[in-house]
Amino acid sequence: MTDQGPTTDAARTVDVVVIDLAIRLALIGLLLYWSLVLIGPFVTIVLWGIVLAVALYPTFSWLRRVLWNSGAVAAVIITVLFLLVVIGPVSLLAAALVENVQTFADEIAAGTLGVPPPDERVKDLPLVGDHLYGFWSLASSNLQGAVERIAPELKGLGTVLLSAAAGTGLGIVKFVASVIIAGCLLVPGMRLSTGLSSIAVRVAASRGQPFVLLAAATIRNVARGVIGVSLLQSLLIGMGLLAAGVPGAGLITVGCLFLGIIQIGPGILVIASIVWAWFELSTVSALVFTVYMVPVLLMDNVLRPIVMSRGLATPMLVIFVGVIGGTLAHGLIGLFIGPIVLAVAYELAIYWVRGEDRAQGLTDSDKPAAVDGPQPQSQ
Repeated sequence: MTDQGPTTDAARTVDVVVIDLAIRLALIGLLLYWSLVLIGPFVTIVLWGIVLAVALYPTFSWLRRVLWNSGAVAAVIITVLFLLVVIGPVSLLAAALVENVQTFADEIAAGTLGVPPPDERVKDLPLVGDHLYGFWSLASSNLQGAVERIAPELKGLGTVLLSAAAGTGLGIVKFVASVIIAGCLLVPGMRLSTGLSSIAVRVAASRGQPFVLLAAATIRNVARGVIGVSLLQSLLIGMGLLAAGVPGAGLITVGCLFLGIIQIGPGILVIASIVWAWFELSTVSALVFTVYMVPVLLMDNVLRPIVMSRGLATPMLVIFVGVIGGTLAHGLIGLFIGPIVLAVAYELAIYWVRGEDRAQGLTDSDKPAAVDGPQPQSQ
């Protein structure tokens, strides 16, 4: 009969090691989970701040050279100017949006919302023509009865609209915080870029550096050519709508921003507003409004090719899903951060699958803070 003592001791030792490792991993996992719970509310804000820092870094670099290499002063100037130029009009339009949503919800609840009679051609629509025409006719003659028929659905819609309007103020606060964070990241941008490049090389070896280049270029293209142009265009449209007294100016502006980001364009809403102006305003006022709105409507066709360093290869579907998902997940700020995150993920995934160095050929202007400075060598 053989002695099993050493074997038993070895097995016990292995068991102790495994249990000890399991306990350590559980504690580390608990610590990581707890940390994620604590920083979760700030992830979106910090991520948007990083995106803004990447997008604004070339401007910061130029201004720093103009100010005799004074990075702190350049960062403060950019942060203050960005807040004044963007946050002011956004706050004004947000207040109009909240007012429009509140008025719309109150009119729905009271049954005082006016509905024009339907066109006879609605009956010719396949499958739903008769039902749609009947309900539309009821709404135009007896809106209260139509509201009562779909009361459960309207109650849910009103709750969603009011929640979205209430979250607009919080979204603006987050936006301001992100701009301040971006300003703080501009000064140490070179050191941060070196660290990020080192991490990327450690994680993906020879592909790490092209990943950083490609991610930076994608952020720059989407932030400047899609988000930036759409935001500027919608702000100018909103100012014109408010000046002309167009009903629902806040809602129309948000719609223009949404359509601009998903690359459809705000044309249908702007044209409808111009038609309204010619029916409701004086001839001179309508003419002035039209002369102002037409160039604003066409400005994206001029600005987008100028501010984008290369053609945006990301499909519109990716941008659209990012807009919808980001808005549902993170509210107002998600409208901007969602398409950027998905665009970066898409570009990196395509590069990884195809094994192509899509980052080659990028110019220096394509390289924001994330790729400036000395680059580490592949290990």
